[in-house]
Amino acid sequence: MEKNDVLSRREFLRNAVMLAGAGITAPLWAAMKYDRNAVLRYFREQASEMDARVKAGIEANRKGDMVLVFTDAQGRPCENVHVKVRQTRHDFKYGANLFGLAETKNGAEHAAAYRERFAAAFNLATLPFYWQANEPEPGKYRFAKDSPYVYRRPPIDLCLEFCEANGIEPKAHCLNYVETGLFPKWVKSDVKREKELVEKRFRELAERYARRIPMWEVTNETLGRSKKKDELSSFFSAPDFIEWNYKTAAKYFTSNRLVINDNNPNVMVNYKGTGSAYYKLIKDALGKGCRIDCIGIQSHWLWKLGDKSFGKRVKTLYDPQFMFGLLDTYVQFGKPIQITEITIPAFSTDSGDEAVQAEIVRNLYSIWFSHKAMEAIIYWDLADAYTWLPKWCGALCRSDMSPKPAYKAICDLFGREWRTNFDRDAAGGRLSFRGFCGAYEVEATSNGRTVKRQFHVARENPAPVCIAIA
Repeated sequence: MEKNDVLSRREFLRNAVMLAGAGITAPLWAAMKYDRNAVLRYFREQASEMDARVKAGIEANRKGDMVLVFTDAQGRPCENVHVKVRQTRHDFKYGANLFGLAETKNGAEHAAAYRERFAAAFNLATLPFYWQANEPEPGKYRFAKDSPYVYRRPPIDLCLEFCEANGIEPKAHCLNYVETGLFPKWVKSDVKREKELVEKRFRELAERYARRIPMWEVTNETLGRSKKKDELSSFFSAPDFIEWNYKTAAKYFTSNRLVINDNNPNVMVNYKGTGSAYYKLIKDALGKGCRIDCIGIQSHWLWKLGDKSFGKRVKTLYDPQFMFGLLDTYVQFGKPIQITEITIPAFSTDSGDEAVQAEIVRNLYSIWFSHKAMEAIIYWDLADAYTWLPKWCGALCRSDMSPKPAYKAICDLFGREWRTNFDRDAAGGRLSFRGFCGAYEVEATSNGRTVKRQFHVARENPAPVCIAIA
């Protein structure tokens, strides 16, 4: 084992202090080591096979052929045309949750950096539609920009203002998440009364936001809950919980896309192919006529150093063969797939640990981006200062908002490696190319005249785009 594969003594002591502050005792930490080679083992062992499938998948699933035809004012082909093509936006969605938007405790400069980093990296944002934060008391809503502060729960109107100003698509998380601390205590009642209150929430949210937010997660983490029964809503245990929620959501969100979502242990760690609980849940719901437009899969890779399940977890989440197999299973529903929540821990701010995090991010994003069913990848969270589990150092930026290598990897993938930009001469007034699907701008110059035009590249482009230089 190489020197850098295990935490140094200085790293050991620093993390021991950090973990002790988080309630993890020194004796437990004494047995913990982070074997970087073990974490990256399957990526490296399968590198050639993974790279081949990723390359082929990206070429087949993320690109389209385009033909640009340049004419003069009379419709005749232009000669000697110089063309600059720039991709301005991806069709594929990549983003993060926007939960740190209203956090200003570290000062205005820090808050501005959060906004700048988010807008520079992503085209999708998950907004916090947690019921307890949205409506802490019956009829008292926290949607307006100036609503009372709640940690990691920025007001929805503030989030939408930011998204719309920066060309970022908003996504709602979520309509009915029955989780302790997130589901209001004042809602708890008998099943009939709870259904009435849930339907009222669906109706009000649709009236206020359906036109501005295209995607809505309807339920979240409904499998394998370990909550005490007295903490749950009565409705959660009802046999029609899934069916009722999706059919009711479809009634109010008629033109929106409805997403189902569940967490990592129930989707990946306990994966059993088509016999998986999540697979059977979706199959049953679709069989009952529920409208589920997209399948959400979480990928929080959280474990304690020294955990006995280390080997099993590495063999699932960080194994390309496993990941491709899982996606190939869920694609059988004929629905798009989203990786809805991702946390890849670095465990510390050590440069070696951050480099491992970035390598994992690059590998997983490449697998996901290449798969034909995938339509979005969403990281959870942007900054360690506002992440849900700070001790894992699992965000893309450090607590001071300086970007980690993982943040730079995502920006590089979507901003350079997976983006089509070029300058070229068009022979005979015709230019053919294959580019990543998305929005483009072309600048064409001929005989001293220059025009600019926007166009779109899709997987299937039925006809050439004609551009008159006049």
